[in-house]
Amino acid sequence: MEKHSETCDELYECLLRLKTKEDCRLLLSDLCTFNEIEQMAGRVKAARLLLEGHTYSQIISQTEISSATLSRVSRCVSHGSGGYAKFVKRGDGNAND
Repeated sequence: MEKHSETCDELYECLLRLKTKEDCRLLLSDLCTFNEIEQMAGRVKAARLLLEGHTYSQIISQTEISSATLSRVSRCVSHGSGGYAKFVKRGDGNAND
């Protein structure tokens, strides 16, 4: 795993204090631009669709992400740290907890 700075640790601690979707919305709207939030949301949707077994062409048609971004998301789903698999809820309502 990558080494993280104390600044990153402070961000992680801040995220751990979130309790509701509204808390998350409030913090992200202060931390990120609207476009950054939309891009992250697109990656989460793409990861969910990959986990559900959709093809690249199906995902690109359902999202506004580029094929390069989809490729990166796919690599993370397959070979990343496991965050997508653990935290992204699939259409069947399950995420690997």
